[in-house]
Amino acid sequence: MLDHIAIQIQDVAASASFYDAALAPLGGKRTKEFGAFVSFGTTGHSLWLVPATEDGPAREVHLAFAAADRAAVDAFHAAAVSAGAESLHAPQLWPRYHASYYGAFVRDPDGNNVEAVCHTP
Repeated sequence: MLDHIAIQIQDVAASASFYDAALAPLGGKRTKEFGAFVSFGTTGHSLWLVPATEDGPAREVHLAFAAADRAAVDAFHAAAVSAGAESLHAPQLWPRYHASYYGAFVRDPDGNNVEAVCHTP
């Protein structure tokens, strides 16, 4: 249903480097640079990083990216942590969501909760 989402970022270059690393295992890559804006996607421009327009901390956003399989979730987590992310939850099953929900959660450079999830066994 979503075509794209844009999140405000304090340091677009630093966050773009983080997302380069974290999204690569999920097939995501930098797809466009438009002035100070940077987009990521697998085919289009589904995630946009835009410079924050206000001083002070940004509100936390939760982003969940689809992973093709559990190995991709594991690789996302490893890549994100290697890129400097705080691990919120290591890859694991989350049966309270549903029996096959396998996800990992990290905090990006701007404090956003970023997840990779696979819904298949």
